[in-house]
Amino acid sequence: MIKFIVDAQLPKRIADFLIDNGYDSIHTLDLENKNRTKDKEIIENSIQENRIVIAKDYDFLESFILKEEPQKLIIVKTGNISNNELMKLFSTYLDTIIKMITGSNLVEIHKDKIIEQ
Repeated sequence: MIKFIVDAQLPKRIADFLIDNGYDSIHTLDLENKNRTKDKEIIENSIQENRIVIAKDYDFLESFILKEEPQKLIIVKTGNISNNELMKLFSTYLDTIIKMITGSNLVEIHKDKIIEQ
């Protein structure tokens, strides 16, 4: 089963949307330290529970590139867009995102495209 953890810089609606679509998903708000959870703890959780990190924070991308942690990352590179626009991207491209992250360790979500690295 594919499992996710959504970082604090993204809305909890993403985790809820993934749950509604049959995926095991948590948001940092679900963790003990909520949105104060440190990136290192999120990465540790992702490794222990085999979760794919969904983040907008480039610190996760840097850690992924330098240390290969987290093991799988979906990085949101949309710039400043509304939560509704972000949710529309996830809704429109969910099947593509899942297919890409299943075959790759890094997926980038942009306003106009999804890239598998």
